Amino acid sequence: MSAAFQFITFIGAVFTFGYLLGCLEKISVHLLFRTFGKRGSLFTAWIGTLVHEFGHVFMCVLFRHRIRDVQWFPARSGVNYLGYVKHSYSQRSLYQRMGNFFIGIGPFLSSIGALILLMYFCVPDSYQLFAGYITHHVRPAQLNIEMFTSSLFSAVVLFESLFTIENALNPLFWLFLFLALCISTHIALSKEDIRGAVSGMSALFVFLFCLHAFSSIFNIDIIGTASYYHAYIIAFASSALLFSFITLCICFVLYILKNQFNT
Repeated sequence: MSAAFQFITFIGAVFTFGYLLGCLEKISVHLLFRTFGKRGSLFTAWIGTLVHEFGHVFMCVLFRHRIRDVQWFPARSGVNYLGYVKHSYSQRSLYQRMGNFFIGIGPFLSSIGALILLMYFCVPDSYQLFAGYITHHVRPAQLNIEMFTSSLFSAVVLFESLFTIENALNPLFWLFLFLALCISTHIALSKEDIRGAVSGMSALFVFLFCLHAFSSIFNIDIIGTASYYHAYIIAFASSALLFSFITLCICFVLYILKNQFNT
């Protein structure tokens, strides 16, 4: 049951946040398109798409998939996608089949990783406060409602620590905010990403089942370690959701202002 529970909670968290981020992204892009046209809607894509596709590429390398072609940036042609990664793998390898899941959710993980690094270098005080809250208030020993609630509330703590007068006077804060908005706007998984992730779920479940069997035999706390990372992923995914919502608000204000000036 523990392997199944770990599997369901991790999958559920990733796809729930992926769905919410996707909804916010669609609305923001639509507003940008209505405000500035096609070029305006691609403004955040030059950075966001790069981080998105890097997540796919990194996981392809990690799980030994062969990369056939990569488009890192939006093409100037009239194609309806911003970027892509084409890859192939051996069907006989459980490791490579499991890799399909992580390749599919790669942008979700790479975007969260990029946000963590940006926060650490650009607004270290906010990062320390955010990380300290997670350490002291998010208790990952067990996967329960309290852990999820505390992880989600960490986004409120981050918001309060970021938007201060001290940060407003710091140029690095504005650089961080711009990059964070670009990244979080393109963190959502595409339909192709989700299909790829789903194709690797069965192999992932087999791996988790074997891992829990191994931990039971050798008395290793795999559940506690996995819960620890779940807590951090949920907390930083909440921050990505926060930045996506801020982006939506900015896009909405720009849309309203344009309509006001045109009337």
